[in-house]
Amino acid sequence: MKFEITILGCGSATPTLLRNPTSQVVNVMERYLMIDCAEGTQLQLRKYKVAFQKIDHIFISHLHGDHYLGLVGLISSFHLFGRNKTLHIYGPSDLERIIFDQLKASKTFLCYQVEFHSLDSNKSELIFEDSILEVHTIPLKHRIYCNGFLFKEKKKERRLSKELIAKYNIPVEMMPKLKNGEDPIGKGWEDIKNQDLTLPAHRSRSYAFCSDTLYTESIVPLIQNVDVLYHESTFLNDMKDRAKSTFHSTAQQAANIALLANVNSLLLGHYSARYNSSIDFENEAKEVFKNVKAVRDGDVISIPI
Repeated sequence: MKFEITILGCGSATPTLLRNPTSQVVNVMERYLMIDCAEGTQLQLRKYKVAFQKIDHIFISHLHGDHYLGLVGLISSFHLFGRNKTLHIYGPSDLERIIFDQLKASKTFLCYQVEFHSLDSNKSELIFEDSILEVHTIPLKHRIYCNGFLFKEKKKERRLSKELIAKYNIPVEMMPKLKNGEDPIGKGWEDIKNQDLTLPAHRSRSYAFCSDTLYTESIVPLIQNVDVLYHESTFLNDMKDRAKSTFHSTAQQAANIALLANVNSLLLGHYSARYNSSIDFENEAKEVFKNVKAVRDGDVISIPI
């Protein structure tokens, strides 16, 4: 029942010896989804032992280089490794041209299919779903078109009690209806209710990734009550004017969003290279919101059931 986030890079525009630029991998019950793919991401995948051949979906927030310059290299490596599964890429419409122009220029003919999903809406939209998971965009306010992403488990089924199922001799064909909350129907079961045979469903977990953005409370309704919020904090509050002019946020502003959205915990990242330590970000944010972690490259954050 795994739901975890691996931080591959927590820095901003330029790589440093301390931090790689932005990239993360979200693993939801062995579904591997990558968020952003900065320069050097392939090395980070190996360094932190992420099963990157399992990545089938890549979500690119925007077209500043520290969020996508590693993508063509990763696509090429998948080809060299003999990948045969379709790779789905979600990002701004210009990204498709950027990717395929580079592949064309190098006469690289991929041995697998890349399916591009163009994002251009300024409203939140559902861009991926399967039987257990949904991914929605979170429109942000940056110098160029930019989205965050909300990863949300679908409502889960009730859990069957094996002992009670056996006790009341419930047939297999009735199990799906019981999981959906229905009462058993049939002779001898008239007085038996669903709660007599099942346990409450595990709660549905959620993770919101908010990439580069000016402070904006417009995102609060979209991320309300999420388990974990990652919000960029490029600057400390003594540089809030700089944050505003570059369409970024401070640690204090990220914490204020977390408080307004009533999230369970806040992750900070995307630190400017001018800062050697992230502890000041954590301390600043904790003045507003207590459950804060200033992430570092290689951190793995698990969301419990």
